[in-house]
Amino acid sequence: MSKQKPATTVTSGAAAMPTTTMNNPAAAVLPRPMRRVLQNFLLVWLDANLDESKKDFKKSLRHLRRVVASITTFTDAQECVNFLSEIKREKVFMIVSGSLGQHVIPDIEAWSQLESVYVFCRDQVAHEQWASKISKVKGVHTKIKPICKALQIDRENCDRAMISISFNGIDPLFMYTQLLKETLLDIEDDDAKSIKELAEYCRLQDDIDESKIRKIEKEYRDHTPIWWYTAPYFIYSMLNRGLRLMDVDIIIKMGFFIRHLHQYRNFSEITQAYCIHL
Repeated sequence: MSKQKPATTVTSGAAAMPTTTMNNPAAAVLPRPMRRVLQNFLLVWLDANLDESKKDFKKSLRHLRRVVASITTFTDAQECVNFLSEIKREKVFMIVSGSLGQHVIPDIEAWSQLESVYVFCRDQVAHEQWASKISKVKGVHTKIKPICKALQIDRENCDRAMISISFNGIDPLFMYTQLLKETLLDIEDDDAKSIKELAEYCRLQDDIDESKIRKIEKEYRDHTPIWWYTAPYFIYSMLNRGLRLMDVDIIIKMGFFIRHLHQYRNFSEITQAYCIHL
């Protein structure tokens, strides 16, 4: 198979090139190594017939972006496999055509970074037999909406499962309470400024849906910290990732939220769930 240099773009490119589609069409072109992932998962779509100029493709992207902001597409199987092999810290959700999936997935199904696979094809019956033998294949679909529904559920389950992953044998949330409690919780900040800085930080990464960022900016004070923590936005996933990897940049940007969460009288309900004693 041909080898091409992966590219991260903000506009539609040649169909043969792997691209990452994002939500901000005015953003600058960023090489893939420069981008930071703020969430715990990636969505990869492999199909030799993907055509970014087609209405069906654009419609499918709109549906998928309601679940995952950044979607990396491939038309070359080897390029896709090479890309997946480089992923170490995130979990991968993968949409694949039936024709490529039956050859690619058996070779990579054991990879720990591969979380779930969704086969997207025209002939469901033709691909159910091989797909049913692979546990990570969550279904064979002919429409994008069922994939989005399954992806939403699997994404939420992935987030919650990863919160318990240990860091050198110690729960990262426990480490956070011990290492950052005094420095983070005692800082007095300007909430409006902190919210704005968090929003700008998220936009630079192109990893979060713009509509969700705007909602945080406009409505943060309309809800409790617990509401934001449990709502289907990026707060839970981003905080989870920051604590799990002890990512200082993320933790500092979310410092105001951590303080608000700590100050909220029902914060103990969350900490008890993780056996944390503040």
